[in-house]
Amino acid sequence: MSRPSAPSALARMSVLGALLAIPWSVQVFAVGDATFLFAWGLVNTNPPSVTTLFDFLFVYTRGLPAYILAWPLSTLFYAAALASAAVGWRTGREDPRVTAGLLVVAAVAQFRLAWGFSIQPGRIAWPVASVAFLAVAWWGYWPMLRQSVGR
Repeated sequence: MSRPSAPSALARMSVLGALLAIPWSVQVFAVGDATFLFAWGLVNTNPPSVTTLFDFLFVYTRGLPAYILAWPLSTLFYAAALASAAVGWRTGREDPRVTAGLLVVAAVAQFRLAWGFSIQPGRIAWPVASVAFLAVAWWGYWPMLRQSVGR
């Protein structure tokens, strides 16, 4: 039985780039409001507003709990994974262990953020990016990792 081949570098790069468009975490409050956290910022439903990651880090950070720092950390790990994939796409030399590992670490950081929100009364957070990062690591890099171990 043949093993499935890894997706092309362009396909992996495209899927990684698409992760910018999905909410990385969705916080739902008991009163029905929600906050959608993206790599670039967050969107609140009540009142409707957008806060960029830059503003969040440099304007609104006074007095916030430490678990929220998992958001910019996961963004950095994701950016590094995206850069690794971009270099691989342009040069044909990508180390799948690096890119997949960065995605796994970003997934853990996003899970930490969602957990931090969820332990507070009256809200729950769904770590959408944790699932997405692990799915991309498995889909895009597991065939190459398995092949390198199986030699």
